[in-house]
Amino acid sequence: MRVLVFGAGSLGSLLGGLLARAHDVTLVGRDPHVERVRADGLRITGEHSERVTPAATTAVPDERFDLAVVAVKAFDTAAAADALGAADVETVLSVQNGLGNETRLANALAADVLAGTCTYGARLTDPGVVECTGRGEVALGPPGGGESAAADRVGGAFRAGGVETTVAADMPRRCWEKLAVNAGINAVTALARVGNGALVDGPAGETARHAAEEVARTAREAGVDLADDAAVEAIERVAAATSANRSSMLQDVGGGTRTEIDAINGAVVDRADGPVPVNETLAALVRGWERERGLR
Repeated sequence: MRVLVFGAGSLGSLLGGLLARAHDVTLVGRDPHVERVRADGLRITGEHSERVTPAATTAVPDERFDLAVVAVKAFDTAAAADALGAADVETVLSVQNGLGNETRLANALAADVLAGTCTYGARLTDPGVVECTGRGEVALGPPGGGESAAADRVGGAFRAGGVETTVAADMPRRCWEKLAVNAGINAVTALARVGNGALVDGPAGETARHAAEEVARTAREAGVDLADDAAVEAIERVAAATSANRSSMLQDVGGGTRTEIDAINGAVVDRADGPVPVNETLAALVRGWERERGLR
């Protein structure tokens, strides 16, 4: 299968590198990472250890691809859709954070669009080097739920690359559960400047759990069956499993770059019929930090 990975940062590079063991993969990212991959290949360290040689470029080639994996920040989804328009892509899989990415991609592209979640941990340690900080799973399927031939094909391609993969008929629930995890972990760790492990039994964990409960209530208002205790259990499970990790939003704040707050806690506020004071407060605080630094 010809695979294009748009957004060859940490997660995109890891997934693209794993897929390159079985497929013809092209990474689209930024220099100096792309330049190093083009010259020396991509080295994967950590839970996986190997070197692969995908193609690498800073612009989408005007070529045909069976699959495009979109791994950019949620606020770059529109730009991703524009860029992917230069290629002939049969199927698009989003593994992004937040809600609404698949809709934006589907509205802009003449391709089958799939929703995906990913629990692999990844970190770019140097140009051309990505560390797998934790083995996980990719779940994928139609954004509205159910089954599709496109999902089956993509699932088979991921498995062929040795990626633990579930082709799921319940992607709406999985995406909302992922949102609950991100809403509870990302903003709380970013504001408190703590690692994920601090949410397991520390005082910040209560705020994270309340944020997840609000996400679950909002999901049920949208017709998605996600119980409060299931959302809280997901937060606790992920925080414990990634206790040594720094969340992506904490890394953004530490690096002084824009966060995905609008697509995570902001998305809960936008979609809720009732009050969601924890998510509203977290979103307001992170947006306030961004505004002070000229990021919005």
